[in-house]
Amino acid sequence: MLRVRRRARYLALVAASALALSACGSSGPAGGGSGEVRVWSLQDGVNRAEREAVAAYNKSADPKVKMETFLNDPYKQKLQVAMGSPQAPDVFMNWGGGNLKQYVDAGQVHDLTGALNADPAWRDRFLPVVMKTAQINGKYYGVPERGMQPIVLFYNKDVFAKAGQQPPKTWDDLLRLVDVFKDRGVTPFALAGSQAWTELMWLEYLLDRIGGPAPFQAIVERRPGAWKDPSVLRALTMIRELVDRGAFGTNYASVDYDVGGASTIFAQGKAAMHLMGSWEYATQLEQNPDFVKKDRMGWTAFPSVPGGQGDPKNIVGNPSNYMSVSAGSKDKEAAVRFLKEGLTSDAYIRGMISVGEVPAIKGVEPQLRSGPAPEYGTFIYGLVSGAPNFTQSWDQALPPNVAEAMLTNLSKLFLKDITPQQFADAMDKIK
Repeated sequence: MLRVRRRARYLALVAASALALSACGSSGPAGGGSGEVRVWSLQDGVNRAEREAVAAYNKSADPKVKMETFLNDPYKQKLQVAMGSPQAPDVFMNWGGGNLKQYVDAGQVHDLTGALNADPAWRDRFLPVVMKTAQINGKYYGVPERGMQPIVLFYNKDVFAKAGQQPPKTWDDLLRLVDVFKDRGVTPFALAGSQAWTELMWLEYLLDRIGGPAPFQAIVERRPGAWKDPSVLRALTMIRELVDRGAFGTNYASVDYDVGGASTIFAQGKAAMHLMGSWEYATQLEQNPDFVKKDRMGWTAFPSVPGGQGDPKNIVGNPSNYMSVSAGSKDKEAAVRFLKEGLTSDAYIRGMISVGEVPAIKGVEPQLRSGPAPEYGTFIYGLVSGAPNFTQSWDQALPPNVAEAMLTNLSKLFLKDITPQQFADAMDKIK
C-alpha cells in the first residue's frame, strides 16, 4: 500500500508544519570506491535526517559511509538488478515482509540476529511489533529505519458535532452511524474507489478483527484453501453489506486519492469519516490546512467486531521501512556498525521527528510532544506501541502476482461485479 507519491507526501508535508525542506538529489550512480560503506535509500523528504546522520557518523567512522538516493520505482528496479551482483550496496532500504523475503530466499541478505542478540541494548530499542516485519523464518534481516504508518479511522469533528454523534467503538456503532449520516445527506465514508489499495484497508482490518492474524498468515504461507477461510468470507460479506448500505455513497468508483478527491470530500464535510493511512494528516495539512490547524479533524482506532477473534488493539498498515545488510558486502561488520551507531542515535531520532516521522523506538513520546504534530504523533506512537500485532499491508506482504490479482478482484467486489464467494474462489486459484 506504500506508493512513492503518498510516502513522499507524508514525509514532506508533516515536516512543512515546522520547516521547509529542500529537495535531496541522488549522489550519483552505484559503484562507490573501495574502503567505504555504500548505503542505498529512497529520495524523499526524510533524506535531510539521513544525510545529517551520515555526516555525523562520518566524523569518526572508518570506513566512511556514502549514501545514494533514488526515486521509488527506479530504486526498486535498480535494487532488483544489483542484489547478488558486485554492484549491490552494503546497506539497502526495503519494506520488510514479502519485499525483503525475496532477497532473503535468494541468499542475498545478511542475517542480523547474532548482532542484535549480542547487543541487547540496541535490539531492545525497537518496538517488537514493528521488528516482526523484518523477521523471516525466525531470523532478523533488517532493523526499522523510518516512521510507522498504521491505518487510522479519521472523522470530521464538525459533521459529528452537528449530528450529535461520537466516533464508533464497535461495528454496530459504525453501522448505526452509516444510517445517521445517510439520513442527513452526508456520505458516511469517503472512499477513493478508483484505486483498489484504498479498499484493501477495509478487508485488512475486518479480517484481523474477525479472525485475528492467523487467517492472513495462512494466505501469506500460500496454504491451500486459505482464501476460502470462513473469516475471509465473513469479512468480504461485511464489505459487500457496507456497499449495499450506502456507506461509501454512489460515486466512490470515480473518486481518486492522489489528486485529492477523497480527502477533499472528507475535509469539506461531504463525508463524515475516512479510513486511510497515517499520511492523511499530512495530505490534509497540504490540501486543506485549516481543517487540521483549526482542530476540525479527529482520529481514532478501527472499531471492534462483536464475536471476533482478533484483538481490537491490533493494527494494519506499513510498520516501517527497514535497513538491511547485503550478504555480498565486503565489510559486513562496518555495515552493521552503521546501522547500530548511525541510524539509531539520539541525534538521528530527533532528526526523524523533525521531518514528521514517528520512529519505531521505545520511549520517544517526550520528543514527539515537542515535534511538529505533538497530539497526532503521540496518538500514532500509542496506537502502534500498544498493538499486540501489526499486520503489514497485504499488497506489500504478498508476492506481486498475488497482490495484483487481489486488488483487481477486490475492486470487482466493491463494484458488485463478483460475490464474496467468487472473490475467494478466484484468489484460491492464484499460484
